[in-house]
Amino acid sequence: MSILAIGNRTLTWGERTYVMGILNLTPDSFSGDGLLPSPPAPLTPASPPIFNKNGGRGERGVDQARRFLAAGADILDIGGESTRPGSQPVDTDEELRRVLPTIRSIAAEFPDALISIDTYKAAVADEALKAGAHIINDVWGLRADPELAAVAARVKAAVVLMHNRSKPANVEVRERLGNAYVAAEYQDLIEDVKRELLESVAIARAAGIPDEHILLDPGIGFGKTVEQNLELVNRLDEIRALGFPVLLGPSRKSFIGYTLDLPPDQRLEGTAAAVAIGITRGADIVRVHDVEYMLRVARMADALVRRK
Repeated sequence: MSILAIGNRTLTWGERTYVMGILNLTPDSFSGDGLLPSPPAPLTPASPPIFNKNGGRGERGVDQARRFLAAGADILDIGGESTRPGSQPVDTDEELRRVLPTIRSIAAEFPDALISIDTYKAAVADEALKAGAHIINDVWGLRADPELAAVAARVKAAVVLMHNRSKPANVEVRERLGNAYVAAEYQDLIEDVKRELLESVAIARAAGIPDEHILLDPGIGFGKTVEQNLELVNRLDEIRALGFPVLLGPSRKSFIGYTLDLPPDQRLEGTAAAVAIGITRGADIVRVHDVEYMLRVARMADALVRRK
């Protein structure tokens, strides 16, 4: 079994499934779980940790982190920019204002917690790692910002390299079900995803990131149709065969909503099914909103497929 020694933790791949809890510090999350009001109150990147009792930005994130860690979450994934299909980007300063107070607060209160920063911007990742993050979760697989790989290599951070063919022109909007990608073209879905993930791996290696610090994410919901997402989950073992740990992020996504004809707040069972199947196909980490429930799903799936 290979391992990842990061922060004060060691993750042993293949031993069990690790659960990553999502903390969306945004006002516009697709799943309705964004922790920021709209518009957010002004902050600066140098703002101290926030612990106000009126639902302030830092406190909302820390409250959710407490719940996730108490439930047994292994990693906290903190993001300050929505990546839902068709979402609008935010600038670096605003993203830093959203994420840094919560990262600092969590790192101070829970020094053993593993924190992931969900960003594709080198400047955001650099400041987040200084504030207490350990992992960079890049939805563009080191392709969007040429400086990001160097940041990860310099501080010996782990990186999640996600496959992404998102194009705003290919987004379908349905008021009840949310946004989804249509007409995403692949010559061979699995082979194309594998090849492009390995291109991201090559970028990481060239920057000096060691293989043991590299994780792969097939990019469920990013530039894929509903059918393509279903196929990716079912064939996740072919991504795992590339030899790197795999993160799967199906939680509440539109491929579940379109399959079941349900809005984001009614996708718990669909997420559970995708998580369970993903684990049987080799997922090492599942990235989820509903940590308490998905931890139970992961433990049960592990009991079935990881029996010694």
